[in-house]
Formats: sequence, C-alpha cells, structure tokens
Amino acid sequence: MIEKFSTAVWKGSLKEGAGTLNSQSGTIANLPYTFATRFEGGKGSNPEELIGAAHAGCYAMFLSALMSGEGITPESIEAKSTIGLDPTTEGGPTVKTAHLVVKVKAPADEAKIRDLAEKAKAGCPISKLLKAEVTMEVSVG
Repeated sequence: MIEKFSTAVWKGSLKEGAGTLNSQSGTIANLPYTFATRFEGGKGSNPEELIGAAHAGCYAMFLSALMSGEGITPESIEAKSTIGLDPTTEGGPTVKTAHLVVKVKAPADEAKIRDLAEKAKAGCPISKLLKAEVTMEVSVG
C-alpha cells in the first residue's frame, strides 16, 4: 500500500488563531490558513481548496489512464473540482459537494470521451474517498 501524509498545526482559538499545513514531499511547506481563509473568503489557503486540487489532479490522471487503455492519447485534460462546504450544517460545517468541470482535447469520438469521463468520475480514488455528491461537466474540443 502506498501511504502519503500531510500535517496541520493550529494555534489559538478558532477565529483568532492560525494554522500551517505541510506535506510529506515538502511541496506544501508552512502553508498558512485561518478562519478567514476558510469561511470568509480571506486571501490564503484552506482544506477545501486542497481537496479540490487533489480531486482535480487525481481525476485528470485517472481519465488519462482510462483513455490510454483505449489507445487514446489526450492532448490535454483540464479538470477543476469545486468543493462545496456548508458552514450552517447542524453538527458543524460539512463538505456536501464536489463538482468537476472537465475539458478534454483528444483525437477520439466525443461519445467515447464522455463515457470514459463518467467512468473516471466514479473510479478516481479521490472521488471514491469523498462522501459527497460528485457531479461533473465535460466539454470536448
């Protein structure tokens, strides 16, 4: 089994405190986040943004793998994952949605690409991880 990790350190109260995020590889190093960056649109990072990046990256790689298995080499796959956090959920804020917007450029039939895109949405490991509704838009060309 491949295992990867990231860490978070939070100091202080929820609204006045701040945290930093770090990844095992070091590509994320002392990335700051606060209540304002997560809930008030403040400048900086937040967990949902990082989940979106992980989801988009995982999806694009998985779709490429499916396409390659069909003998299709994509010119490009652009994926955006928007993570929907409901801060008013009873019991605490809850991630409720992950919405993929995907743009594929590839020398293949549009129907085939759409079929593989749907399979990638269901099969991507991060899609499987999320206990949220995963929706998607695909554009080809």
